[in-house]
Amino acid sequence: MKNSLQHIYSHFLLSEENLREIMDAHEEVSIAKGETLLIEGQIAEAYYIVEKGLVRAFVNGLEGSEITTEFFVENEIVIIPSSLFQKIPSVENVQAVTDCTLFRMDYEKFQELFHRLEGLREWGRAWFSYQVFTMKQRSLDMVTETASARYLKLMKEKPQIIKQAPLKHIATFLGITDTSLSRIRKEISTK
Repeated sequence: MKNSLQHIYSHFLLSEENLREIMDAHEEVSIAKGETLLIEGQIAEAYYIVEKGLVRAFVNGLEGSEITTEFFVENEIVIIPSSLFQKIPSVENVQAVTDCTLFRMDYEKFQELFHRLEGLREWGRAWFSYQVFTMKQRSLDMVTETASARYLKLMKEKPQIIKQAPLKHIATFLGITDTSLSRIRKEISTK
């Protein structure tokens, strides 16, 4: 049942006992499509792990349009790090794209475990290093890859986004218009 937790916290320094304690610190929550986990201006009190479903983070653009900044798929951590760890109001909103089953970890409980379990600290360092690499790669892709290449990469790496997210959310995530995305999809389907 807690496959996503086992996947997320897989680290050679975490013992079976550590893993059980970490898993027990999570609360299973179900949220419906369209429900929000965090609203712009709120301070994050927890992070979530996606067991089932699709979640997105987005900001409100200058003209009031929603711009998707991130998608979170199964076996990924839904987190707005600046808000959670710096205790500042979030500039992003976090919303369920589909009905979701998530595991919630409260900030205070995470902090207690993080300071007590050496393996969790090492896991955290490795996880954050990977996230920095991923963000840097996404930034580079936005300026060095064509929109078609970015779409194909998303389709290959996270096909569940293509299958479950509305086109308008995918388009803003890729930095293109709905019309451009429709054209790209049509070109790909005819190849």
